[in-house]
Amino acid sequence: MIKEYNTIERIAGPLVFVKNTKNVMYQETVQVKMPDSSIKNGQVLEVTEDTAVIQVFEGTSGIDVKKSKVRFLEETLKLRVSEEMLGRVFSGLGKPIDGGPEIIGEKELDINGSPINPTSRDNPGDFIQTGISAIDGMDTLVRGQKLPIFSGAGLPHNRLAAQIARQATVLGEKEKFAIVFAAMGVTHEEANFFREEFEKTGALEKVVMFLNYADDPAIERIITPRIALTAAEFLAFDKDMQVLVILTDMTNYCEALREISSAREEVPGRRGYPGYMYTNLATIYERAGRIKGKKGSITQLPILSMPDDDKTHPIPDNTGYITEGQIVLSRPMHMAGIYPPIDVRPSLSRLMNHGIGPEKTREDHAGVSNQLYAAYAEGMDKKDLVAVVGEEALTERDRQYLKFADLFEKNFVNQGYEENRPIHETLDIAWGLFKTIPERELKRIDEKHIRKYLKGEKTAEKEKQAKAKKPRK
Repeated sequence: MIKEYNTIERIAGPLVFVKNTKNVMYQETVQVKMPDSSIKNGQVLEVTEDTAVIQVFEGTSGIDVKKSKVRFLEETLKLRVSEEMLGRVFSGLGKPIDGGPEIIGEKELDINGSPINPTSRDNPGDFIQTGISAIDGMDTLVRGQKLPIFSGAGLPHNRLAAQIARQATVLGEKEKFAIVFAAMGVTHEEANFFREEFEKTGALEKVVMFLNYADDPAIERIITPRIALTAAEFLAFDKDMQVLVILTDMTNYCEALREISSAREEVPGRRGYPGYMYTNLATIYERAGRIKGKKGSITQLPILSMPDDDKTHPIPDNTGYITEGQIVLSRPMHMAGIYPPIDVRPSLSRLMNHGIGPEKTREDHAGVSNQLYAAYAEGMDKKDLVAVVGEEALTERDRQYLKFADLFEKNFVNQGYEENRPIHETLDIAWGLFKTIPERELKRIDEKHIRKYLKGEKTAEKEKQAKAKKPRK
């Protein structure tokens, strides 16, 4: 039985406190009927003995404490889902904003999702190609993984997100691939950039977009990623698609979480964020994965801008504990004109080895990645040394690694915004870089791969024959 109350006690920010309530459920959907008969929608955020705290999605402006009525609908917030969502643009609450018709849903799903039984989870595996060398070659994205991008104010994470959404694909003709793109707290200019990028390249037909604008109520940002992931779960587990979910910017999401916590007068945690932020983020990130017996998968690429470029800030800190690695954007590299400015040294994909190798990327991938990392790290150490003693004090070997670090940034990391590199091209660029250092330094690569990719099989065979003909002393 639907219950209606006109007992609003007070309003605090996006929250409405209703007293003398009975049998109200947590996360129950709510309608607030205004004096002019218009309706605002909300959700029960907290229930005490006789008071319900409601978060109103459209904001609380215009709600009259004495004249407005609150109706509890005895159901949770649901999203109508259909394969027709592909190519469409929705608001942060899942309403069409592209001028198209309402979605005729195949089913309605709870936006909080259904927890995946741990015993039913399958290990992440197989390669997702982004076309970006620094990711594909060094910090490979694997199906079912959650791999965040740590950025900062002014860095080109939006361009990188659009490029990944445009270029990302899975290798194999039989695989159906889709992108679910959710933007939270973005400006209208940023939202138009994403829409225009996808439309002009034709990528929009495989994308489901959810846009929460900066001037939308902050409370809506709490709902947006959950609605996006609900659509992703339908496409992945009902339609057998490989789905990549891009969430930007998770910092705006956490700011909304802090605003609500403050309105509820909760005791703040680190830097004013609620103590349950870790758990709250986990309810989003842990919806990535694969399920045994299901062909589809959900891979997450959350993007967050670190305040003051601080990796120890609560948002990246909590995110790092939940996810399987991180891709870190570098301000010095951005200032040097390198795009994308990915610093591979602090970047890491913990599940990379599950998605590379023979029949996935290429047999030499693991060795090439390890060697690139070692050589680049040594080259950067030489750069630090030059700042102290000058380049004249370096040995010939030191200069070779110094040159390698520069070439690695210019030729491997740096690439055009429109440039889509297949994985074999990324690995071939790496082999070209290895020619600038002595072959004896390639200690992390299998000898047979050196013969095949550095020398070429014919050259290696000639050397072998020459050694065989050489007379013994």
